Amino acid sequence: MQKMAELLGLRAECGEGTAGAPALTGSCLADNRLNLDVYPDGCRRFLQLFQEQQGEVVRVEFLRLSSNDCLLDTTLGSLPHLKHLKSLVLKGGHARDEFGSYQRGSLTSLPPDFGNLRCLTHLDLSFNRLSTLPSCILHLASLRVLLVSHNSLVTLPEDFGCLSKLTFFSAMKNQLKDLPHSIGELSMLQDLDLSENALELLPEEVGNLHNCTELDLSGNRLLRIPDSLANLKSLHRLHLHSNLLVTVPASLASLPNLSRLDLQNNCLHAIPAEIQTLPFVHVRGNPLGETEPSPQAGNCKASAAVQCHNFMHSSGSFTVTSEGCRVALACGIHFYFPPGAASDPLRICFRSLTPDPQWVKLRHHDVLLSRVLELQPHGVQFQQEVQIWMPYISPQTPHQHEVVVRTFSGQSWSDLKTRVKRERKSQKCVAHCCVLHFSWFLVVSRLVQNECQVPAEGTLLFSSVDPNIKVIFPPGVTQEPRSVKLQVLPVSAEEIQEITANAGCRASPLLYLSQDSTVDFLKPVRIQLPLPPGVTGLNLDRSRLHILHGDLEGQTWNDITSEVVLEFTHLYAVFEVTHFSWYWLWYTTKTYIGGIAKKVYERLRLYQVNFIALQRKKDPEQVLLQCVPKHKVDPVLKKLQDRYRGPEPSDMVEMFEGEQFFAAFERGISIDMDRPDCVDGRLSFIFYSHLKNMKEIYVTSPVDRKGQAVKGQVSFYRGAVPDSIPEDASRRRKGPDSLWLATLPIKLPQLKRRWDESPGPLYGFSFPPLNLGNAETGYLTQANLLSIARRVGADWQSIGLNLGLTYQQIERIGYNNREDLNKQILDMLFSWAQQNSEDPESVSKLITAMKESGRQDIADEVEAIIELGRQKYSESIRRVGLEQESSTEDSAIAMM
Repeated sequence: MQKMAELLGLRAECGEGTAGAPALTGSCLADNRLNLDVYPDGCRRFLQLFQEQQGEVVRVEFLRLSSNDCLLDTTLGSLPHLKHLKSLVLKGGHARDEFGSYQRGSLTSLPPDFGNLRCLTHLDLSFNRLSTLPSCILHLASLRVLLVSHNSLVTLPEDFGCLSKLTFFSAMKNQLKDLPHSIGELSMLQDLDLSENALELLPEEVGNLHNCTELDLSGNRLLRIPDSLANLKSLHRLHLHSNLLVTVPASLASLPNLSRLDLQNNCLHAIPAEIQTLPFVHVRGNPLGETEPSPQAGNCKASAAVQCHNFMHSSGSFTVTSEGCRVALACGIHFYFPPGAASDPLRICFRSLTPDPQWVKLRHHDVLLSRVLELQPHGVQFQQEVQIWMPYISPQTPHQHEVVVRTFSGQSWSDLKTRVKRERKSQKCVAHCCVLHFSWFLVVSRLVQNECQVPAEGTLLFSSVDPNIKVIFPPGVTQEPRSVKLQVLPVSAEEIQEITANAGCRASPLLYLSQDSTVDFLKPVRIQLPLPPGVTGLNLDRSRLHILHGDLEGQTWNDITSEVVLEFTHLYAVFEVTHFSWYWLWYTTKTYIGGIAKKVYERLRLYQVNFIALQRKKDPEQVLLQCVPKHKVDPVLKKLQDRYRGPEPSDMVEMFEGEQFFAAFERGISIDMDRPDCVDGRLSFIFYSHLKNMKEIYVTSPVDRKGQAVKGQVSFYRGAVPDSIPEDASRRRKGPDSLWLATLPIKLPQLKRRWDESPGPLYGFSFPPLNLGNAETGYLTQANLLSIARRVGADWQSIGLNLGLTYQQIERIGYNNREDLNKQILDMLFSWAQQNSEDPESVSKLITAMKESGRQDIADEVEAIIELGRQKYSESIRRVGLEQESSTEDSAIAMM
């Protein structure tokens, strides 16, 4: 207890500590339930409760903790004292990494005396770091539900079958290679999920699971399945998609209760006729009818579906064998693994990420054309090149730019040799490259790059954008061959005049030269640039001509006219240099041209944009914010005008590619501060000219809207200034006045009366009379729903989605009740109940949703309530003297 008291005082590592935390009230310890995973310091709260109210804590039956908590190890030692515990959740996934993915918890084992929890029926250890299943779990004689998904399990214990009361087991997203033979002893098992593992064979004993209604084996490496699966007479759904199956037993067609058989994305060249004729069989993505694998396509075609929910990043996995395969993702990305590319079966994981400017470094004049694709495992060397096709958005300046796939090595980004094409049917642009290893990939548009190897004998390099630009390397210019790259940015006379406001200023195209050596050339290199527009050797005034040299970042431009020997022809200027960087030829009457060139160079990298803020016509609390390039504003507004209304777009502002900006709601309008993209109460955006800089969110107001509307606003502010912009531009953007970009009005109308508007005794909610179900099967009353709501906890969003509520409804409920978890749960549950009050199947839908959300404990409670309702109904039937053979309709009439 002394050590526990010391840990409770920790502040620096694990939060504020006891003194700075709010007092622990009955909201933490309610009846026999403790939902502490919603608190960042949940374990500290548990330890404090265990120390101060141990007599009450040891009687807790339902406990939820986050395994991302730094005090988890200390907390585990106290859990065996909770002898009455029935449901325990120790899940990770409550924190995210820098790429937005859920972080696994720190749980690697359980204390040995954990097996003394004889009453435990529900155990959830998902999103952790278990490499083996703790042996103490096998001593939990009452365990009915076990979830160990998203761990690192390689195998299950040989005596796993001793968990004889198990009805639900999920081990998805692990690394299981085989199953113990004792798994067939789980005679009460109804739902078995082993998807996304590395299973190659199944034991025949799987056919002994006679009560199993759903079996998910998708995303493994199965070549075949045992004939014994035909013994699963209770099976309703069998998921076998995304494996390596080459055959399936015809006996599966004899399963009497089977309603779904998913065989998609396997290697089936033929399917038994008995199975193929079944209406519930799904076989898409198989090479049916092919006599042998196509040499080009490999041994199969797999397909993985990528789904985008709001701001969550897409992910999935598939398996590649030594035979190779072709993989097509639903987002449009394709892979080709030739035979022999992988020597052993290899699990490939992919995810699509929102680009983060902190680690996606764009070079000057680069344009991002795609999201970031991450492929794992990193560093694995393939025996042959793997081909990748990535869709991208067509750039606006194709004559000046070229499209390349850029990859990250772990230290720096480099460009791959890329081929591009436009698909005939979809007209989508696709970039194709070949790689020997996996990491991060994205598609960018860069200035057209010409490259050559310079030998000791010298050579000639010219620009494909402007062939008049040449670089001549004389013999003896280098001792060792070196690589030289050339890029050109054409600049029109109109652009120069508009930026400088001087009709007398003219400039040649911008020339950028680079090499792979840090040593200067042994002899001067001759550069030929075309004279500025309108200037020829006949009318040239040499006093107005300037050769400018810029540093690598384009922040400093020096006039080197007096330092080089200039030669002129009728159309060109020729000079010599020994080192490479930016070069620019200017013709002007100005004496100090460096500052003008810096200003022009900066403006060439800027985009003119407008901000729009629109509200849904049917739901004004749903606000769409977007930063749109100036030339796209009218088409975007025309597309949205049927569903949205709002003020005119903001005035034009200028932004750099990859620049951060913020949106802040002001004057009585607020948003959920816990959003991952919310920084100090403001929404964070990153501007990319060719990607959608758009977010649709729900807003609320602390102002009472029952009597009046709220006239607020949204303001846009600059964020982090890119490191590579010129110094004077950076200086201008650091003052308080320069951070503001634009402000647009937002109006929330006066609220209409709702069914939950009047305050009641429970959390400020008052609910109308409510009965779900029917008399024969039993009702769920308002009191029953309130009891269920107390047990939901942090799973309310997942449960709501499985109940059929939309993501927008879930988000709105969260925002409207953002400071009270209980209100969020009640609003979700009763909103669904009101919508489904007339549905006779509503109760069964609620039970299914609880099971799909991993809350078997609540599903059991609902089933118990319904069973009690059935018993009362039967007793009422007997009391009124009706025979059991009477029809349901007659019974209903008699009850009336």
